[in-house]
Amino acid sequence: MTNGHINPANVPDIALKDGHSIPQVGLGVLRIDDDGVTPVVESALAAGYRHIDGAAGYNNEAGVGRALSATGYNKGAARETLWVTTKLRDSQQGYDSALKAFDDSLNKLQLDYVDMYMIHWPTPFDWRSADTWKAFVKLREEGRARTLGVCNFMPADLKRLYDETGSWPAVNQIELHPTWQQREVVAYCKEHGIAVEAYSPMARGADLNAGNGTIERIAEAHQVSPAQVILRWHIENGTIIIPKSVHDERQKENLDLFGFALTAEEHAAIDALDGPTRAGHDPATFTYA
Repeated sequence: MTNGHINPANVPDIALKDGHSIPQVGLGVLRIDDDGVTPVVESALAAGYRHIDGAAGYNNEAGVGRALSATGYNKGAARETLWVTTKLRDSQQGYDSALKAFDDSLNKLQLDYVDMYMIHWPTPFDWRSADTWKAFVKLREEGRARTLGVCNFMPADLKRLYDETGSWPAVNQIELHPTWQQREVVAYCKEHGIAVEAYSPMARGADLNAGNGTIERIAEAHQVSPAQVILRWHIENGTIIIPKSVHDERQKENLDLFGFALTAEEHAAIDALDGPTRAGHDPATFTYA
């Protein structure tokens, strides 16, 4: 189901605390240029994706918008079957600047609303998230951003946001994969009803070979790919995932996660791969301007 509609890939929804529901598998579009992203999104929609995860900072919102317009998913009944996320640039945090940035994103995406708008990084060294959140609430009240979320927020950031605004986000998108499981962050989110969304769900491919062949052995047992094993582990954890692929067949493979299940022993073996090294940036020091 997607927003109450059957989707062609039978991807389940994750119910959010705000009453909306998000398809558990989406397409990430990081590091795809503006021209190149259009056919990628078009092929994903054809494969059955009904969740596209983008950001102003990816510099390809216009390309995503061209794909949505060309396929008819930017308006009408088709639009209601699709979940589109975008994110605010860190340099545009603040009340007035966030509202202006949102208008720009909506124009590029050729949409009347987005399903989720997110603060991209907490920037704890230059905290403007409280003022930004007030702008986000206004956008939600206007119906132009249906769900409000954050990315890369650690428990201290989430608590600070709550203390200053009285609100918890519906979703926290974080780096999460077998060798970087962020269990404390996940537990904190669950405690406060915040859904967890994983970016880099395979550590940009590095985790495909994790555990001295652990992932490959499980894949062999199920006659699936190592990528499908890792993505299935996320699915069974209840995590929302946004794997990126520019290839049609890989896009389809990343959706094909519901014809097998990990045994308890296999799931535990992947749990045991947790490690101390992230693949991406540290939210305490990084900004995506």
